[in-house]
Amino acid sequence: MQNLTASDPLVQAIADERQQLATGHAHLRATYEARPLTSPLLHGRSKLVDGVTSRLWKAAGIPGDAALVAVGGYGRGELFPCSDVDLLILLPAPPDAELQRQLSALVGALWDVGLDIGHSVRTVEECLDTALGDITVQTTLLEARLLTGNTQLFAEFATRYREQLDVRAFFKAKQLEQEQRYAKYHDTPYELEPNCKESPGGLRDLQMLGWIARAAGLGRNWRELARRRLITGGEASDLRNVERFLQHVRIRLHYLTGRAEDRLLFDHQERLAAIMGIEATAAKRASEVMMQRYYLTAKTVTQINGILLQNYGTEIFPGRNSPAIVINARFQAVRELLDIRHDNTFERTPSALLECFLLLQQRSELKGMTARTLRALWLNRKRVNAAFRADPVNRELFMEILRHKHGVLHAFRRMNQYGILSRYLPSWRKILCQMQHDLFHAYTVDQHILMVMRNVRRFTMGEHAHEYPLMTRLILGFDRHWLLYIAALFHDIAKGRGGDHSKLGMADAREFCRDHALNEDDTSLVVWLVEHHLTMSHVAQKEDTSDPEIIGKFANIVGSERYLTALYLLTHADIRGTSPKVWNGWKGKLLEDLFFATQRLLRGATPQQALGLDDRQENARHLLRYHGLRQGVEDALWAKLDAVYFMRHSPEEIAWHTRVLYFRPEGDTPVVKARVSDDEDGVQVMVYARDQKDLFVRLTGFFGRLGFSILDAKVHTTRHGFALDSFVLQDSGRGSSYRDIVALIEHELSNLLSNQTEPQRPTSGRPSRQVKHFPVTPQVSLRADEAGRHYILSLTASDRPGLLFDVAEVLAKYGVCVETAKIATLGERVEDTFLLTGGGLSQDAQVLRVERELIERLQV
Repeated sequence: MQNLTASDPLVQAIADERQQLATGHAHLRATYEARPLTSPLLHGRSKLVDGVTSRLWKAAGIPGDAALVAVGGYGRGELFPCSDVDLLILLPAPPDAELQRQLSALVGALWDVGLDIGHSVRTVEECLDTALGDITVQTTLLEARLLTGNTQLFAEFATRYREQLDVRAFFKAKQLEQEQRYAKYHDTPYELEPNCKESPGGLRDLQMLGWIARAAGLGRNWRELARRRLITGGEASDLRNVERFLQHVRIRLHYLTGRAEDRLLFDHQERLAAIMGIEATAAKRASEVMMQRYYLTAKTVTQINGILLQNYGTEIFPGRNSPAIVINARFQAVRELLDIRHDNTFERTPSALLECFLLLQQRSELKGMTARTLRALWLNRKRVNAAFRADPVNRELFMEILRHKHGVLHAFRRMNQYGILSRYLPSWRKILCQMQHDLFHAYTVDQHILMVMRNVRRFTMGEHAHEYPLMTRLILGFDRHWLLYIAALFHDIAKGRGGDHSKLGMADAREFCRDHALNEDDTSLVVWLVEHHLTMSHVAQKEDTSDPEIIGKFANIVGSERYLTALYLLTHADIRGTSPKVWNGWKGKLLEDLFFATQRLLRGATPQQALGLDDRQENARHLLRYHGLRQGVEDALWAKLDAVYFMRHSPEEIAWHTRVLYFRPEGDTPVVKARVSDDEDGVQVMVYARDQKDLFVRLTGFFGRLGFSILDAKVHTTRHGFALDSFVLQDSGRGSSYRDIVALIEHELSNLLSNQTEPQRPTSGRPSRQVKHFPVTPQVSLRADEAGRHYILSLTASDRPGLLFDVAEVLAKYGVCVETAKIATLGERVEDTFLLTGGGLSQDAQVLRVERELIERLQV
């Protein structure tokens, strides 16, 4: 600290206040942990800091015409254990050199005693000017509270701030700010690692309601808002309860981590649940129980947030009221919002609880519901009972919502938000806000299902046809495509019950179809889709789809082209609805290839025709002619390749390989070529060299050292003993800038293969933090295929750097050859399948040895 001596009053004050602060914090924590009450802790820390800052202000000798002001959450009198302390030093005039020195010493002292401060030094004019152009500053100053110093200066500031404050502009700005914040968190409270302060449904939503109420003079707490009838007494009680729960979560997080941590990371969830006294159930871990409670809390916050914002708008913009437009005996339109005509509409006509959602679909001019309607909807949700569900009128209304051309997703999201869906579908209640403990899904079960419905819906919309052209073409030709919505509703509805959720969900789907008068054919399709919703992704990602027997078996499962199309559409929507990280172009190509091969088989093609062997060669020839290669140049190379090669590679890949290799099919120098994939989502690499020992191990090690994940590997040995291997690589941290790595791969890998050096292990890294909290028990299965010519290795494990190299090294150790590898990375979990030959795998003892060593190497 500048220019301070041991005799300076501030030096002694720092030592005293540091001790005072530490003792005070320890006492507050001990008191809270003995009896967890939020207000005594939050207000207690605020008062503790009040004393420290005021005494240091005095010790620093700041002139009496200045003022020290608490702003932000500190100004509100709420300080969480590790929150910043926001201070405004208010001056009558810009500081001279001496005052600047004193203020610098004060700020240094505040840091020295252990306070994390955020401070500003401004005159009244500077405060007002800054607030005009910055809604954040304007909000912070709204809660200003004088700590010590010039009371008249502070009073002047408070008066002029109030006079300047434009309540209507403030209201609009805070609404926009909330929209932007929601967008940052993907407009959902239901992400697996939410931010308890900033995410939708978090503390910031409640604080925003308080800021607007304070700015507009509507009330300073929930009780006062209830007195003004902006919320009901029950809603005020709900707000107090959810606010306390969120405050407890944030307080515990700060104490648990020792810092201002507001994210409910996987690292903290289990310990946080234990600290909060939340216990596991037979079906759920304690962390899952806690997170379900958190999501339900966030749901309540967003519901009441929507109601209150509308009521605020009515108070702040009283002139906006316009005459109601009557829709029918039950509803009217008010300011583009659906409104009940009578407060007891839902009591008198319970079917209106569904009718309101249908009206929003039918009338595009309506943007939502009035606060009065939303409140009545929530209060009357329990009228959706067994008798309601059995009423044919209500069943038909529900089906109309499903079948409507517009707004299906919005209707279901609203029904879910306001508790109608979980009342109408009792099985939905069991998955409401249910966390999925697998890292494959990024959302709770109910939100994942709604995402799948969203994706199916987008297939039908012309504005999204450029995203999914094939999906759009298929669904537009699919009669009664709304059946896919029902299948999406039930495909995961039995999760968390124990057992196979696909089988359990079939019963729920069948009962729904029967109750809602679907005919036998439609019922069979829906129930079959629920049963087989994972089948197509399994076959595409784990089976050898170049094998005619695999395609034949899958065709027998689907049975008809209608069933195939329905399953393809649902599978595509399902995978895309799990997590933004799970879908990629490679998975889309696998599904598409399986779809077309099966479609050809169902239309009467032979297995060879279904796999398109002749078509692939012919299409590859056309591509070669397009690139200027004369007819017949491919013959020498293709004579070295068998039918398996042509079945496993697309015409584009075959043509690419041929253009590179046709003039050197028997060269001694290894050939390595790389290119950015068509969708620029990865790199394709081709390796052509005389077969050599441990080649697959060397290649996996090389790609691992560059930081690439192998999405697909096709390992082929030509008739004359050359390896022709193809890889699809991706680096999740690279984005789309792959072009700069192509030349490096070609140069470095060519040198590696030419020198035939020993395989080098990629740099090992630690597993991600998610893997530590969502461990996957390694599973290995090694079995012969039905023909007995190959062996299929399936493994499941937590993903980590170097995993594929370890697998390749074990297989090489036992002399096992890899012909094809399908690498499926599902979040932090890998499910890989290999087609193998050799290595004495016909002996059971050898199979056991390979399996045992693989499991040992797969342990995290």
